[in-house]
Amino acid sequence: MVIYTVQPGDTLYSIAQRFGVSPQRVIRTNSLAEPRSLPVGQSLLLLTPALSYTVRQGDSLSAIAAHFGVTPMVLMQNNPQLILSPALQPGQELTIHFTAGKRRRIITNGYAYDFIAPGTLRRALPYLTYLTVSGYGFTLEGRLIPPKDLPLLALAKEYRAVPVMLLSPVTEGGNYDNSRAARLFLDSTLQSRVLANVLAVMEQKGYQGLDIDFAFIPPEGAEGYLDFLRQAAQRLHSRGYFLHVDLAPKTASEQKGMLYQPHDYSAVGDIADRVLLMTNEWGYSYGPPMAMAPMGPVRQAAEYAASAIPRKKILLGLPSYGWDWILPFERGVTRATAVGSEQAVETARRQGVPIAYDGQAHAPWFDYNRDGLEHVVWFEDVRSVEQKYSLMDELGFLGGGYWSITRGFQQNWSFVAARYNIEKGE
Repeated sequence: MVIYTVQPGDTLYSIAQRFGVSPQRVIRTNSLAEPRSLPVGQSLLLLTPALSYTVRQGDSLSAIAAHFGVTPMVLMQNNPQLILSPALQPGQELTIHFTAGKRRRIITNGYAYDFIAPGTLRRALPYLTYLTVSGYGFTLEGRLIPPKDLPLLALAKEYRAVPVMLLSPVTEGGNYDNSRAARLFLDSTLQSRVLANVLAVMEQKGYQGLDIDFAFIPPEGAEGYLDFLRQAAQRLHSRGYFLHVDLAPKTASEQKGMLYQPHDYSAVGDIADRVLLMTNEWGYSYGPPMAMAPMGPVRQAAEYAASAIPRKKILLGLPSYGWDWILPFERGVTRATAVGSEQAVETARRQGVPIAYDGQAHAPWFDYNRDGLEHVVWFEDVRSVEQKYSLMDELGFLGGGYWSITRGFQQNWSFVAARYNIEKGE
């Protein structure tokens, strides 16, 4: 496995020839929109097959997988062209294994909104242990506010991704309502109604776990929040379901602020089956231009979590997108536009600007001018992804959770599949 940064004068074919990989493999692995024009500074993941197979007349994916002692899902992971075009053609070359050795087995979790494009979801699902559907809200009477989740659940089943139901205090209009969360944690009757409805939906739709995502809990609701988690865990476990809890990225037990204080890492770690550290958005839409997940703060939060929660319960939060800011930034006025990682690279290519890499934050960025307006874009690529997975390996975390998978990021998925064995559902 090689991660290569495009230099001036490079072409797809010169890079492929230098590293002994096929241009088609480079295109598929990195989802290159315009392979004849690579922006300087773009990172490319270069994977070399260790074992390949040429499809013959009458072959099937399951038969090839059985012959080589792998699963059809692994063949899809190693050959992403099969995900959207599973019909095999005689003469087609399939990669069975790459030369990059597997480090270990991990769990991956992807959060998806109900408006995700079916093709984008399909391209992610072979690489996911869990698909967490965002999400269900609730009324003050305890009725649930559902997303349009049935199409997502059908695809999750097709690709053996375990479906997880997400609960948060979103309103009928899709807005996050802190007062609704506070009411829930102070009203035991409301808690019982919400959980009863959650369990009914899980049984009806085939969800196997619940993800609880509450932030900015007022101090008076902190104990009620833990009581709600305990009650949820007890009722879920009695039905054979599991509980995931999302946690703000703390760096100390007594960290101040409504975002952090109510999240008692030790207590939540005792209750939940797994936790997701929300280490994915220091850079955000209304904040100043910066990396979404700079490695310094990510490491601080991860190391604190490792000191307070069993490491095999922890998923590190991973962004799979970026932000495009118009400059100058003015707090409270400037709002960045979300961009996918592949979209960001394509913007740099079209604008004819090089991509830089911040060695401290470990994140790519670039700036450009359009219609007389200065822009700066920070995003994620395989270099920043590798840094975060190396941290997970160092700390012995269970794996990573992507918020969110709404935009394509094939380079990331190819990296994960080449380096790790990804757990899948039955």
